[in-house]
This record gives sequence, structure tokens and C-alpha cells, in this order.
Amino acid sequence: MSPKPLAAPIGRRPPEPAPEPLVPAPAPRPLSGRRELLHFALANRKLVVGLGIALGLLLVAIVGPFVAQHPPLEYGGRLSLSPTARDGYWLGTTTLGQDVFAQLVTGLRLAFLVGALGGGIAACVGMLVGFTAGYRSGIVDEVLSVLTNVVLVIPTFALLLVIAAYLKVRGVVTESVFIGLTSWPWAARALRAQTFSLVSRDFVDMARLSGRSSWQIVFREIAPNMSSYLFMMFILLFGGAILVATLLDFVGLGPSNTISLGMMMQLAVQNAALQLHLWWWFLPPGFAITALVGSLYVMNVGLDEVFNPKLRET
Repeated sequence: MSPKPLAAPIGRRPPEPAPEPLVPAPAPRPLSGRRELLHFALANRKLVVGLGIALGLLLVAIVGPFVAQHPPLEYGGRLSLSPTARDGYWLGTTTLGQDVFAQLVTGLRLAFLVGALGGGIAACVGMLVGFTAGYRSGIVDEVLSVLTNVVLVIPTFALLLVIAAYLKVRGVVTESVFIGLTSWPWAARALRAQTFSLVSRDFVDMARLSGRSSWQIVFREIAPNMSSYLFMMFILLFGGAILVATLLDFVGLGPSNTISLGMMMQLAVQNAALQLHLWWWFLPPGFAITALVGSLYVMNVGLDEVFNPKLRET
């Protein structure tokens, strides 16, 4: 017979088995710079919502003119037709029988065009003046600063009114050029300050010692280090150009050979659309302008939170 196992002494617990050693969980792999930005960009609600609205309006501006069944300035439709009539006019007609939907998509296309041209010109001039003043300093900085301050204190909208009033033929390109040439001062001052803070860095000194020219240092060393700021600056200039163009169009100094969102609202006011309860004439352009400019500014706030680690949404 095999011997019986000895019983544990009374009052003592049997020895507990030794705990298994804990294996530490593998540490998550750090994200690279681009993947990290993409991760926070997709997680930022402001950026996603703003970008989605802007891209949706851009899609309407691109596809809409091909879908519209009537030219925007044609007088062939029924007068003051409601959108509920379903007679080929998706947003109804004006008091002159013009297709509101065709005018809306044409105005959206012109808004993007003015924003891109006007904002692009203002961004280019602002970068040229700001980078030059911040990098050269000295007498060059003083002259460019005086020029910036002079343009900054000029009443821009009043100047645009005078210029537009004396033009015999007003087009979208002409309007965009004048808006761009009067919208750059604040961008130039901001870039000048940013350039001042980067000129004294070690990588700029190394670039100088390597024999690179001033413009190579500016555009290959300094500008890439503020690329996020440049992108957000362009978005603000883009939205500002659209607002200024809308005001010019609303007072009757917009393009003379086409229709824009501001001109739609001007014609609606002149023809008493509000008093006649023709809501489909003045509400769509007003909503389109608000949605477009608002989405750009919301997207800019989201980009600021993405690029700035202190403001990122976790």
C-alpha cells in the first residue's frame, strides 16, 4: 500500500502555488510624423465637418452646371415658379423666369474661383513681403514695413468700390486681382514675425555656411518649417476674398457678364423677393455663402488644433 499524504497541520494553510510571472504588454509603436497628423486630423470633428461641407459645395459647383437644365440668365421659364412645382426647375424661378438652381451653381463656381485667385494672389504677395522683410531686416525691413502699414490703413472696401465703379467691363479675374492686391498686409506682418524667430536658428546658419542663396534658404529651410501656418493663412485669405467679392457683387459692382451669389441676393432685394415670399430666391445664395465661408473657418480652427500639440483633441 502506498503511503497516504501527510495532512497539513491543524491551524496552518497549505502553501499556495507561486504566481506566474506577468508578461508586460508590448508597447504601442510610435506613429510617424505624417501618420500622427493624419490620425489627429481624422479624429478632429471640426476639421472633418468643415472639410466635408467645403468639398460637398465644391462638388455641387463642379457638377451642378452640367446638371442644370436651363442657362442661368435665360428668361424662358414661368415667372416666380415655386420649387414644389416640379417643372424642371429644382429651386424654382425668379420674377423674370430665370432658373434659380442654375444661378446658384454658377455663383458657387465663381465663389471658389474668386477665393482661389484672390486668396492665392494675397498669399503670394504676403509671402514675398513677409519673408523678405523678416530675412533681410535693416533698411529693407523698414521700407517694407512702411509699405505694409500704408496698405493696411487704407480703407480697402472703399478703394475697391472706387476702382470697380470706374471699370467699364468688370470680370471675375479683374475682381480677384484687386481683392488679392489689397488683402495681403496682415499676412505679410504675421510671416515677418515668424521669419524673425527662425532666422537665428542653427539650421539657417548651417545653410548659410553651405553657400546657399537667400531665396534658397527662405524657401527650402524657413518656409517648410511654417508650412502648416502658410496653409491656414491661405484658407483665411480664401474665405476673406469670397466675403469681399460678395459685398462688391451685392452693391452692384460685381462681374457684368455673369451671375454670382452676391448678385443673386442683390436682384432678390431689388425685385422685392422677401415681400413677395419668394424665399427660394434669396435663401439658397445666403445659405451657400454662410456654409462655404463658415466651413472654411471651422476647418481652420480644426487645423490649428491638429498642428498644435497643446490644442489637440485626445
